[in-house]
Amino acid sequence: MRRRSVLPSHHDDADKGGGKAPQSRLCFLATLCVMFWVLIFYFHFSVLATDPDGPPVAVATQARIARHDLPHRVPDPALASPSIASEPPPATLPKEKEPSAVVAPPKEYPFQRALRTAENGSDPCGGRYIYVHELPPRFNEDMLRECQRLSLWTNMCKFMSNDGLGPPLDDEEGVFSSTGWHATNQFAVDVIFGNRMKQYECLTKDSSVAAAVFVPFYAGFDVARYLWGYNISMRDAASHDLVDWLRKRPEWNVMGGRDHFLVGGRIAWDFRRLTDEESDWGNKLLFMPAAKNMSMLVVESSPWSANDFAVPYPTYFHPAKDADVFAWQDRMRSLERPWLFSFAGAPRPGDPMSIRGKLIDQCRTSNYCKLLECDLGESKCHSPSAIMKMFQSSLFCLQPQGDSFTRRSAFDSMLAGCIPVFFHPGSAYVQYTWHLPKNYTRYSVFIPEAGIRKGNVSIEEILRSIHPDVVKQMREEVISLIPRVIYADPRSKLETLKDAFDVSVGVIIQKVTQMRRDIITNSEDKDFIEENSWKYALLEEGQRTIGPHEWDPFFSKPKEKGADSNDSSAEAAKNSWKIERGGQS
Repeated sequence: MRRRSVLPSHHDDADKGGGKAPQSRLCFLATLCVMFWVLIFYFHFSVLATDPDGPPVAVATQARIARHDLPHRVPDPALASPSIASEPPPATLPKEKEPSAVVAPPKEYPFQRALRTAENGSDPCGGRYIYVHELPPRFNEDMLRECQRLSLWTNMCKFMSNDGLGPPLDDEEGVFSSTGWHATNQFAVDVIFGNRMKQYECLTKDSSVAAAVFVPFYAGFDVARYLWGYNISMRDAASHDLVDWLRKRPEWNVMGGRDHFLVGGRIAWDFRRLTDEESDWGNKLLFMPAAKNMSMLVVESSPWSANDFAVPYPTYFHPAKDADVFAWQDRMRSLERPWLFSFAGAPRPGDPMSIRGKLIDQCRTSNYCKLLECDLGESKCHSPSAIMKMFQSSLFCLQPQGDSFTRRSAFDSMLAGCIPVFFHPGSAYVQYTWHLPKNYTRYSVFIPEAGIRKGNVSIEEILRSIHPDVVKQMREEVISLIPRVIYADPRSKLETLKDAFDVSVGVIIQKVTQMRRDIITNSEDKDFIEENSWKYALLEEGQRTIGPHEWDPFFSKPKEKGADSNDSSAEAAKNSWKIERGGQS
């Protein structure tokens, strides 16, 4: 017996189908089923899986492989893969938070154009231009029109002739050369310097290219006319007026006045009144905040202040050309000098610290000294020819302190080829560092005044002990310095030599230029100590650090009342009427 299959056979279905083949229907159904699932899979993988915001899997994989195979380097943003470039916003934030990677442009300063002029090799004035303020005449020319009021003791009008040189000198003693000699007042630097500036070869009307800015204010003449018998309001009036005028000028705003300079042909103490007491001396120009930004050229500076600088007193010699200077230097070299040393001056019996009386006593008792005693009456001390004749006949000339640290006589003696002997470093060494060598032993002798005051030092013995060859070298150095300590005739110009004006302007330009560069590089000296200004003046090029100095005892600054000068200097300023009247005393 044959068993029956559990599942129906095709034969059975065929029998039920009325004899038609059932395979075709099944194949059709199977085909539909397959097509349905093919469409489902196609829709799923080809449509739903294709994200327009995302990369294809193959591309992303390719990118990862490429990055793996590349050497380690900083990626170039322009070559970044799509997966990096299309990161959502948080991924791009680091680029916005990388300020260190972005170099900020350097800060521009209004004076940089002036600095760039120095780089122009075809411009002979590059880096040397001076802009001169056109001040109202009340600050300068009006004072000259009222020249009889400039000094209580002297009619200054005759000294204003010849552009401030004064009248020509007669060669009574046969000690002058044929041209260039004038009876010049020792306080005439204001007008001499101003007139020399008019002849400066690199003046400009464009302040943006100026290496420095000159203020032609006659500060010395202004204070002199009000020193005696006027209240402090009158003494300070022109200074306040000047500062107000300058601060309204666009040139001032470039550096707040730090690139400005002016001249006051008197000692600094005349512009440094310590208090507002009517009995106190001078005006307060150099204490005014705005004025303290400027540089002021005076014939004697304060060792403890940073904004005034010493320039030489004017002498009697004002050459018009180089040949005049060379001829004078040759003449000074050839002179016979019978006297070992000499002194022209008067004693100071009212000043217990003065050594002048001691010097006069030593000179009187020496067979090697020539003495020219001075007083307030008529004497040969007031005769330029008598003074120059004595200096020309001496190897050494004694130069103690005057009524203040300095005296004009030091420059008259150097003009005569006489080696100066100083007794206080404030008389020259910390004053005229622009014009004289910092190594003072090259051109002078220093004898500390303490030994003279005590009476245990012999000037004659010290000077005689110097070898003749050394004396010759020192005298040659003094003679070579003559161009730097004289003011040439303002109506002309020396061809190759630099006079005191040229030296001063050159240093001012260097000073302002360095200040500007320090501002740009943020390298200004933040540790500068103004009370030690005299020490900074003695530093060599490039040095900035100061320390203890052998001359510290000479410049111990008193602290009482916040004084800026010592009592002796303030008293010396009050006694300057003697200088006004006595000339060389």
